[in-house]
Amino acid sequence: MGLIEFTFAVLLISILAGLLGALTGLGGGVVIVPALALLFHIDIRYAIGASLVSVIATSSGAAVSYVRQGLSNVRVGMFLEVATTLGALVGAYLAARVSTHAIGIIFGIVLLYSAWSSFRHQQNEMPHARNLLAEKLKLTGDYPTEHGREVYTAQNVPAGFGIMFIAGILSGLLGIGSGAVKVLAMDHAMKLPFKVSTTTSNFMIGVTAAASAGVYLGRGYIAPGLAAPVMLGVLGGSLLGARLLARIRVPILRVVFAVVIVALGVEMIYSGATGRL
Repeated sequence: MGLIEFTFAVLLISILAGLLGALTGLGGGVVIVPALALLFHIDIRYAIGASLVSVIATSSGAAVSYVRQGLSNVRVGMFLEVATTLGALVGAYLAARVSTHAIGIIFGIVLLYSAWSSFRHQQNEMPHARNLLAEKLKLTGDYPTEHGREVYTAQNVPAGFGIMFIAGILSGLLGIGSGAVKVLAMDHAMKLPFKVSTTTSNFMIGVTAAASAGVYLGRGYIAPGLAAPVMLGVLGGSLLGARLLARIRVPILRVVFAVVIVALGVEMIYSGATGRL
């Protein structure tokens, strides 16, 4: 495959990754890292480096639209970013000390667990439930629905904060923006509405990825020729996904979320275990 064909193929895959990332809050990295490693046989650390750059672009592109629509909760996002940024620095430090085979297997396990958790408990959203700690920190908000704006309050704040630290470690180690874990933390642990969880995740992942990307850049794992088409494609896909999100029902988002990451999770575990990564 020539350079032009390679760049065009990476661009197309990146557009699809960005579209999916914007719709589910995954950030696109969960698609782009396996695609670069498995389809194009790129060293997984360089794939992670390119993914982190694209995650920043995804967050920047989609977050503006989500905030404008009143879906993202900026205060919740910035509070949880304290945990994810610290975790991202830890993960990026570990990345150079963990083999690519192990990274692939860890990646796959995280994705499979995320898919299982998304259907393990279909929570009943409690938009009016009170929580003293959340109210003191002002981790409340409202979002648009078919029946008007509904009010919600975050629950289980300490548990959500702790899970976000783990999400940050996975972001630095795997280059996925940890959107999958962030969505589950906000949706299940903190009982936020699903659309608020996905959009706030998109708002957060850019900050988390930026912390990790600095470490990868210093180690030479970000190749401009690869990162550029990945970033442009994911950004374009994320902008399209942001426009589509308001028209798509939550159950459909959950199905897309689960099906895609199960397929990628199985493939990453197999490739890591067989030495293909």
